[in-house]
Amino acid sequence: MNLPKHVAIIMDGNGRWGIKQKKSRNYGHRKGLEVVEKIIESATEENIKYLTLFVFSTENWKRPLNEINYLFQLLENYIDLKLKNLLKKNIKIKIIGNLKPFPSNLKKKILKVQKLTKFNNKIQINMALNYGSKQELIHTIKKLNKKKLAINEKNIQNNLYTKNIPDPEILIRTGNTNRISNFLIWQSTYSEIFFIKKMWPDFNKIDFKKIIKNFKKINRNFGGLTDGIK
Repeated sequence: MNLPKHVAIIMDGNGRWGIKQKKSRNYGHRKGLEVVEKIIESATEENIKYLTLFVFSTENWKRPLNEINYLFQLLENYIDLKLKNLLKKNIKIKIIGNLKPFPSNLKKKILKVQKLTKFNNKIQINMALNYGSKQELIHTIKKLNKKKLAINEKNIQNNLYTKNIPDPEILIRTGNTNRISNFLIWQSTYSEIFFIKKMWPDFNKIDFKKIIKNFKKINRNFGGLTDGIK
């Protein structure tokens, strides 16, 4: 039986959900944040050790400024309200991505959370912020060149944002879109991908647990020489 250590999620459909409710895209983002808490709880119950959430992509800068600012405010408010709870629940926060373009106050708070939760070990939440997989690979190659290291699989793996984090066995995307959109391209080479029709605000703990249950039934193979040989 497969026991996943790492689940990655593209939390798609917040804005469309908000419009569908005859409200705003920002309303959808706010409701989506409530789902994040429930899924973290569910991942903990399933003994998942790493949960990577695609929070803000490098492509999200193309969105309207008021929506970007609202997303930043949501994140800042979440940190202000939930930091003590994260510490109490032994949750570790790790940032993957480039925080340089973020507002200075938000950046400080994000880095503070990462520092304060550094030694927590119940579950690690990897927050992909200003993250793009192509940009990550470019960043990694530049690091290798600077260190004068050979460009090979081992060195790339050891210099990604996800260094020391196992590759995800499961990649989930909600929102009825069947693509991975520049997310963990290198790391998801052998991930089992679950495309979900539901928008993220409608996704729930039952959906998550069903995916974990289905994953455990999969007979996984990785292209070994004995595949298909009787």
